[in-house]
Amino acid sequence: MEATSIVGVKLDTKGGAGAVNFEVKARLEEKERKSQMVVVCFILQLNTKPGIVKFEVEGTATLTGKDSEINRMLEVDPETKLPYAFQKVYQHVFTAMYLLSTILNTPPPPVDLLLFGRENVSAESVDLASEITESVEESKSENQP
Repeated sequence: MEATSIVGVKLDTKGGAGAVNFEVKARLEEKERKSQMVVVCFILQLNTKPGIVKFEVEGTATLTGKDSEINRMLEVDPETKLPYAFQKVYQHVFTAMYLLSTILNTPPPPVDLLLFGRENVSAESVDLASEITESVEESKSENQP
């Protein structure tokens, strides 16, 4: 999975006390499909009710596994109204959103926001590949003893 954009916006400077609910909006678009592999683009947006903070994550994810299992992960979960694959995406980006909420001094999203009953879906048999796009530069000092 590669996150290409992670944004946190504080909408209300007062914050507000009391209960906060998170509304989830998501979009998943198939970019490439091969045997036992699908690459998808995604946008995941979380808004609080009342409007205190908004988080938005964009990126790509590569699903690998048996074609039937990949297709099942792309189906919409009737409980969350989101494709099952978003649970894995959320697991990967949760820490970044949590850190943003700490920096912005806003309520963090719950860790289990996109959990659903998985009695019919086996996500363990489908892998979400990590794509490392950072370049690592080694610098060695010739003057080191």
